[in-house]
Amino acid sequence: MWRAASANLGRTEAADITFRTRKWVRPEDLNANGTLFGGSLLKWIDEEAAIYAILQLGNGRAVTKYISEINFVSSAVQGDLIEMGLTATRFGRTSLTMRAEVRNMITRQSILTIEEIVFVNLGRDGKPEPHGYTEITYDRDRIPTHHLGGTPDQD
Repeated sequence: MWRAASANLGRTEAADITFRTRKWVRPEDLNANGTLFGGSLLKWIDEEAAIYAILQLGNGRAVTKYISEINFVSSAVQGDLIEMGLTATRFGRTSLTMRAEVRNMITRQSILTIEEIVFVNLGRDGKPEPHGYTEITYDRDRIPTHHLGGTPDQD
């Protein structure tokens, strides 16, 4: 889904992010100033980051642990098409760190950047568990085989 320009998981630059998810800014996404509400944008980013982490870690129990400083660079208005991109920057023993950028799809102007979003791989007991991965995958072999909506006892 998202892909880095190289397999190197060191410091990434904006050029390393492939933009795949797109959103249309609609009236319900606006704040009192008539621009994109930051809370809506952060919700979209967290959801996309969760999906990315689930696919990279092969586990539907990956949860948000940390989001670094959020840099709102510019805004979006009703009718704008925006695109979101993520790339893995580091695999920890139980975690996955990624970088996010959101930009205007037409002008390519950056709207937001987040240098670090960390997800933690959880076991059935709800505690951090080693995931065993060190590289980004583009294959479908890590898609979880259990239902993601169930409780730990239902797997």
